[in-house]
Amino acid sequence: MRIGDAARQSGVSAKAIRHYEMIGLLRPAPRNSNGYRSYSEIDVHELRFIKRARTLGFPIETIRELLSLWRDRSRPSRKVRALAEGHLGFLDARIQATEQMAVSLRRLIEACSGDHRPDCPILDDLSTDQGTTGTNRPGKNRRGPTR
Repeated sequence: MRIGDAARQSGVSAKAIRHYEMIGLLRPAPRNSNGYRSYSEIDVHELRFIKRARTLGFPIETIRELLSLWRDRSRPSRKVRALAEGHLGFLDARIQATEQMAVSLRRLIEACSGDHRPDCPILDDLSTDQGTTGTNRPGKNRRGPTR
């Protein structure tokens, strides 16, 4: 099948398919005499595999390893599990960091009166090097840069 058909059947865009081939994630499809790429059902299955792994947030290099393990029927499942556990640890850390950002932003929003006055703890916090979560650091201009 041509790239458009493989894209429709896999749910992966033709541009992404070409990219995956270029970076070696997907084996290059053989070309017909007319120069068109020719994809098989196995290629479509691998594209679906890649798409699902991307949906789960796996980085390309980990997907490369997972594909290699999937293709190797004698693989030990502990290797697959280790990759999945490593990615889960990364996701858990990102979730925790996102939750901390939300807590800080809620505090800043609560500290902002949101009225006609120019004083704004949100802008004050953003203008600091590290952020202060609603408290002003000494030596900082509360109203923004001077001109």
